[in-house]
Amino acid sequence: MKSKREYIIPFIGLKLGFHEFEFQIQDAFFEDREYSSIHSGTANVRLVLEKKETMMIGEFEIRGSVSTDCDRCNDPIEVPIKGSFRLIFTFGNEPSDDESLIVMHPDEYELDLRDHLYELLIISLPTRLIHPKGECNEEMITLLNQYSVQQIPSGSDEDSDDEDDWDFDDDEDWEDDEDWEDEDDDDDDDPIDPRWKKLKELK
Repeated sequence: MKSKREYIIPFIGLKLGFHEFEFQIQDAFFEDREYSSIHSGTANVRLVLEKKETMMIGEFEIRGSVSTDCDRCNDPIEVPIKGSFRLIFTFGNEPSDDESLIVMHPDEYELDLRDHLYELLIISLPTRLIHPKGECNEEMITLLNQYSVQQIPSGSDEDSDDEDDWDFDDDEDWEDDEDWEDEDDDDDDDPIDPRWKKLKELK
């Protein structure tokens, strides 16, 4: 396992101006993160760090691929990642609400990038993490369909493929609750169920 020191920059010895760094992310980078949504992966990170009198500006470029979980079947999926980001490092005692502004203690003399790199990898992930059609875990899809069918209103048409049956994004499959109530109220000629009659007598 590579030393964690490789992600730490002792900026106290850097001259004012631009400095370039490269980091190689490997599987070991994710091993000590118990609840990481990324299980493994490799990525190249290029950092151009501009040191000024009162702050440092970091320009990050990330390229690589990682293993995470499919949003549909929850099996591992390999996805490419890429992105360009800017982080500004300054000094102070009050935290910042700006995610791109990192406030460091005035006594700090080195920059630990491990957490920052991990966060940049996370936001580099695609919005939807789904296997190509036909590559999802069929057993898991079957289970999802089995336990999701009870959510479908009776009479709705489900003509989609098995892989998409559980993903109810189409609002047209759902009828308005008020319409259901109106239909019940308007149909006064229907015989009253004896159980409902008993309940009404109790009121």
